[in-house]
Amino acid sequence: MKSILPSLSRSTDDASIHQHRYIIAMTVTLACVLELLDTSIVNVAIPHMMGSLGATLDEITWVSIGYVVANVIVLPISGFLGNLFGRRNYLVLSIALFIVASIACGNATSLPEMVFWRIVQGLGGGGLIATAQMTLFEVFPAKEMGTAMAIFGMGIMLGPMLGPTVGGWLTDQYSWPWIFYINLPLGLGALLLTLLYVPDSKLRKAVTHIDFVGLLLMASGIGALQLLLERGEKLEWFDSWEIVTYTVLSIGAIGAFIIRQLEHDHPLVDLRVCKDGQFSAGLAITFLLGASLFSTVFIFPVYAQTLMGYTAWQTGLLILPSALASGLTMPISAKLVDRGMPPRLLITLGASIFLYSMWMHHHFTTQSGISDFMLPLIVRGIGLGMIFMPLNSLSMANLAPTQIGSATGLYNLTRQLGGSVGIALSATFATKFAHINTDVLLENLGSDTAMERLAGLKNMLLGSGTPAAAAEQAANALMMQIVSKQALMLAYEHLFMLFGFAMISVLPLLVFMKKTKVRASADAAAH
Repeated sequence: MKSILPSLSRSTDDASIHQHRYIIAMTVTLACVLELLDTSIVNVAIPHMMGSLGATLDEITWVSIGYVVANVIVLPISGFLGNLFGRRNYLVLSIALFIVASIACGNATSLPEMVFWRIVQGLGGGGLIATAQMTLFEVFPAKEMGTAMAIFGMGIMLGPMLGPTVGGWLTDQYSWPWIFYINLPLGLGALLLTLLYVPDSKLRKAVTHIDFVGLLLMASGIGALQLLLERGEKLEWFDSWEIVTYTVLSIGAIGAFIIRQLEHDHPLVDLRVCKDGQFSAGLAITFLLGASLFSTVFIFPVYAQTLMGYTAWQTGLLILPSALASGLTMPISAKLVDRGMPPRLLITLGASIFLYSMWMHHHFTTQSGISDFMLPLIVRGIGLGMIFMPLNSLSMANLAPTQIGSATGLYNLTRQLGGSVGIALSATFATKFAHINTDVLLENLGSDTAMERLAGLKNMLLGSGTPAAAAEQAANALMMQIVSKQALMLAYEHLFMLFGFAMISVLPLLVFMKKTKVRASADAAAH
């Protein structure tokens, strides 16, 4: 303990902060990877957890929903909580809470116990991303902010993509509790490094008043919105009174929260940062970035596993090159910006490359193989990797150092909500597109080609010994299976292109995002 205490004191002086800034960046990024990994790692273990916990498919979804809802509730107030506890203390508390909850999740023996601890885990994880970003803005000088955001962005991109890969391997090789136990060594490493190197904020504002009414409104509104997005497709949206209730509650509570925060002397979230046009434009673009990132991560595994028959582990391996491509592209993007490339140009190129990758995805079929997937997925990762770093830097460029806390919370909340909206729309449109495509394909079953295929199926069945009467019925059933499979394939193709064009559609907002300003005041305050 004596050896640690001197290190703690040294980590708070300016020279030590400057010397250890890259260790600090890797430390807070590791914490972010933990949080984002657990957003998607659970999905591949759902069937195993159902058996162990005695839960139905509808019930087990609350394991994921509870985590995400708790996560998004904490995100926008991360800056406030950092001021309340001290940013370093809050980061330590969040990591410790995340570790404890992870161990409890792995030891859970019933569904209520699991859902409770997943909520606790989400509350701990929700503060990690925004707090990490706030820390980087304070410990790095403006001229190195691109590099800092590249390191941070690697965690943001790698976390969701690695979830299926790591989760599939751990579940297949060991058992589902290990998807939670893996957080113990990684979390302890992040906790120790935080204690040793991460400084407290020098921009901390004293909290003299806690707006409990605002906190209740925010938790109710954002929680209801997330439940609406998570449950909407399953309950057929507004045909369900549950969804209608979530809608009314979210609109009412969020509206009241916004009004209260703008009028309150001590707001939980300083919404006045949205007056900056550059930041507001950045929010709109990062919403689409979140939708494109999380939705394509959601769509491709569903396609690979339902239509191609791949396992979760195989699917995760397919996605891995895309994650690595994003991770390698971000530091390159940082160097390009440092050498004078306009960030807006880099964002435009990244969005264009992402659109091209979605066009390549659009040509996937039910006969595609690993060689067909590799290049489009890598190109997708490159496109997203080119957007993240310059968008982060541009969005925050005009803000005062004291505004960064609220801004990073809102920024990361917007990306998370973009992902939730994108996944909800993906699930809904996939079903609708599949129905439309099925109707179109059925209209062509009377064509010569379709009749020849039907006759071929019937002859195949007769050749295998199936009676003539049963062969015709079985051939018709097989033909319907082929139609359904092709209709769903076409639906996924439409979705890929839809997200490609959505990313391009927000590029005009770059007009409001001028050249990055050197935040001399931030450097002076932080260093």
